Amino acid sequence: MNTRAILIGLALGLGLGVTASATGSPALLRAAEAAAPLGQVFLRAIQMVVIPLVAAIVFVGVGRIGSLRKLGRLGGLAVGFFWVTTLPAILIGMGVMKLGLSFTAPVAPPAEAAEVATEAPGVVDFLVNLVPRNPIEAAAAGSLLPLIIFIVLFAAATTTLPREKQESLTSLAEAVSDALIKLMHWVLWTAPVGVFGLAAPVTARTGLAMLQNLGVFILAVVVGLFLMKGLILLPLVRILGGMSPGRFIRGTLGTYTVGFTTTTSVGTLPMMLQEAEQLGLSRSSYRLILPLAASINRPGSALFQGASLVFLAAMYGVPLGPAAVAVAVLATFLAAMTVAPVPSASIVSLVPVLNVVGVPLAGLGILLGIDRLPDVFRSAANVIGHMAATTTVDAMTRNDQETEDG
Repeated sequence: MNTRAILIGLALGLGLGVTASATGSPALLRAAEAAAPLGQVFLRAIQMVVIPLVAAIVFVGVGRIGSLRKLGRLGGLAVGFFWVTTLPAILIGMGVMKLGLSFTAPVAPPAEAAEVATEAPGVVDFLVNLVPRNPIEAAAAGSLLPLIIFIVLFAAATTTLPREKQESLTSLAEAVSDALIKLMHWVLWTAPVGVFGLAAPVTARTGLAMLQNLGVFILAVVVGLFLMKGLILLPLVRILGGMSPGRFIRGTLGTYTVGFTTTTSVGTLPMMLQEAEQLGLSRSSYRLILPLAASINRPGSALFQGASLVFLAAMYGVPLGPAAVAVAVLATFLAAMTVAPVPSASIVSLVPVLNVVGVPLAGLGILLGIDRLPDVFRSAANVIGHMAATTTVDAMTRNDQETEDG
């Protein structure tokens, strides 16, 4: 994905919209509105790919998690660490964005009012509807969370089959996910045009208010990511991992830098392995936990998604009461575990979260246009989360691992 081209598309769309709003020129206003179909086609293309992509990735991911039974306490604690840090990350993201909303101005959302659902389902209805009557019908309707539940159960059942059949199904799912990831890359190459088509009509209706709100959004996400590291990851490293925050920060500086610049956990894996050894961690710990974390651990992405949900719900006037927040947190928790190795995947995997609380998907295009800055910070937070998990679990299982390493 060409990030520079996306930024150019966003700048052109914002420029056209702001100019049309400021001058009131009928020709410019018509031009801005005429660009809207470009954005709609882009969003439909994302929706076309995201359901089968997430289904394939979840199937393969459950296969990896299912094997943790054979790896004992080490793998179980690692996955537990991922889950324990993901939940508060979502809440921090929601909290900082809720505070940030006090500094934003009301704007017209990039969708017609008729498209906006203003009532979220209750918690009981949400939990009941997680079990689909017909998985194919759920997929056709875009109900991704019930489909994920089916895929998780199906993948769990697959792990009980003979090894040959299990490997055949897993290999097929991996091949499907690889092909869909390639297709998603193609779709994201059209993002500059799509972002232009989404940004121009919105800013034509809102003027400079949208730019101010996006600035607040970015700042809230960055602040939230540093709060997550200071309030969750470093205390766990100190209390459960027995390592001082100063030593941990110095020992993971290379990991943070590479994650910040590459925006990928997988690309940062060689640096993480090197620094884990330099920190004196057990080889049998970090060789298992770091690849697993690179696949399914996304605390920074979860925080970003929580903040994005609150921001877009406010833009569309969708209320988030206590029941809706509970539903949203559970949906975001599940979505964060399905973030694919695709650029801006944290935005793409927001689709089921927005669907379940009734927020239109059109807002995703606006976030995609400014995603480069939040992406570098959340990717860096993700890889620090991987290192924190490895450090903590290694200390908790040190006695068990000394025999193997010896």
